[in-house]
Formats: sequence, C-alpha cells, structure tokens
Amino acid sequence: MRWIACELHTHTAHSDGRQSLPELAAGAAALGFECIALTDHNTMSGLAQREEVERETGIRILPGMEWTTFYGHMVTIGARAFVDWREAHPQRITEGAAEVHRHGGVAGLAHPYRIGSPACTGCYWEYEIADWSDLDYIEVWSGTWAPIKTDNLRAYALWTERLNAGTRIAATSGRDWHAQEETDEPLSVTYLGLEDERTPFEDEAVRALRRGRVSVTIGPLLTLEASQGGRTYGIGDVLVRSAEETGEPIEVGVSLQFSAREGRWSLPPQTFSLRLVGDGGILAERAVDAVDGGYRLETPAGGTTWLRAELWGVVRGARALIAFTNAIYYETGEKGARTP
Repeated sequence: MRWIACELHTHTAHSDGRQSLPELAAGAAALGFECIALTDHNTMSGLAQREEVERETGIRILPGMEWTTFYGHMVTIGARAFVDWREAHPQRITEGAAEVHRHGGVAGLAHPYRIGSPACTGCYWEYEIADWSDLDYIEVWSGTWAPIKTDNLRAYALWTERLNAGTRIAATSGRDWHAQEETDEPLSVTYLGLEDERTPFEDEAVRALRRGRVSVTIGPLLTLEASQGGRTYGIGDVLVRSAEETGEPIEVGVSLQFSAREGRWSLPPQTFSLRLVGDGGILAERAVDAVDGGYRLETPAGGTTWLRAELWGVVRGARALIAFTNAIYYETGEKGARTP
C-alpha cells in the first residue's frame, strides 16, 4: 500500500479563489502534498491547464467540483465530465450523487455544520438523506487548525453516528483552500491508500476514497490493520468472522510515521495517546513516543461492527485529536474478507 498526501478541497479564480491553478499546485508541492483535487464552485473550467501544471509541478490534480447551493455544499471528485449541479433538490440530493457515480466520481458532504446564511450561503447542510450509502464520504475536518473547531467536532460526531448505525462511509479533511496566504495554523492532510500501481492514478485515487482507504492527520501518518485467523485486513476492508470468532479478541497493528512530510509540521515534545475506537467507544489505549514504529494492541473479546485508530496529544496548549484512520468493518458470516 502506498499512502499519498492529498488536499481534497481547493479553489481558484475560476470560482471564488484568489489563486491560479499553477499557484495552487506550486503551493501544494511546497507543503509536501503529492495530490490535490480542484473543486471550484459549480464549474470545472479551472482544469483547462491541468496536464501542463502537473508536468511543471509534479502534483497530481484530480478533477472535482463543489456543488454550491442554498441547501448545502457537496464536493464531487473524479467525475469524467461536468454533472449539472442545478438539478439538486432538497429531497433528492442522492440523485445528484448517483449521477456523479455514473460519471466515475465520488460525492461527499462538505463542512456540513459550518455556519450558514447569511455568513456563508448554503454552507450548512440541509439536504435530506434517505439512504446514507448513496454518499461516499463526509468532510469531517474543514479549514486550518481543524480538530478544535466546533463545527468539525459536530461533523466528526456525525461520522461516528453513521458508523454506529451501520453505514460504511469515509471521512476526509479539506482546507477549503482559496489563496496563497501564509498561516502558522496546523494543516490537515488526507492520505489515500493506493494498492495497484498499474491502474491509472485518477482511477485508483477515486477507488481509495470510495472504499475508505483513507487516513487523516495534522502530523504523523497513522495506519491500521487487523489480524484474525492468520489473515490481515486493512483500512476500508470488511473482516467477516464466524459466529464463534465474534467472541474472540482481535489483534490490531497500528503504524505511526512521524517522518511523513518531515519538516512541514511540528508538535511539542510529549507522550501521545494511541486509541482503538469502535461502536463500543474506546476499546484499547496506550502511550506512544514520537518515533516511527508499529504497535500491537488487542481489542476486548466481544462484538464490534467497526474499528478505527486515533492519535491524541497536546497541540498549541490544547489536548486534541491529531490523527485518525478510517474504519475496518466487521460482520458475521462465512469466514473471510471482502471490500465494501
């Protein structure tokens, strides 16, 4: 698995941004990103220079668009053609998402609890969602210094609520990047896990989002795997256990790479808290140091329907969530594994 550092919510002067695509890509490269998604409001015109900018900067650029309406913003990534956002309806947003899917893309809620009108027209999500499986992800961290913002805390709680309800949905971050302005606030990174080097990059990145092969951080790269019955399962996988195995503890491996994007972020010296979280809350916890390495933990015996890893510590004098993985899912049935 190759993990690539991505920024999945950006804007240029083709909507309300104050930067060109070359400026955006150069800024992303300077921050140690490998990929960005260009998600201008209701237009894809900014992608005209895409191939040239990719060659000049080495940054991969995913096509995207932020559906910007009075009832909420939906970020779409990877669609092969323009999908008309004007067809969005308060009771039928998932029809729009389905059209994005038909064009090869994914769709997710952008900053669902950000303050709405008149401060930000439509930023607060009001669309009705009859079936959450029609959407691919929730942008749970938005903006800079994302983990401490109240609207992001609510979005993270929404994601947890959906996981507890049985929805298999990914969580991402997005700076909502509009201009090349200096900031000393922590920046979040969405890492996408790419498995197949032979698949075109764009297809594999979209597949990673769709399957939830995603890890989010303002510091080190955090990854997760689970083992049972001699087999190993990664982020986004579904681990299928027999009825007898549901009562057994699950061995979990967590990896931390403090060397990821080295020099582009910093945290004060400290001992961090590494947690395994599932539908029963905190399942396991241990102290870890700021070094690259792997850790083995074991969940208590008993059932769980999903599992993620979280890294907690002190940032700017506040105790905060520093990094989290997307989920590994569990279900009872014929032994084995599959992907959602």
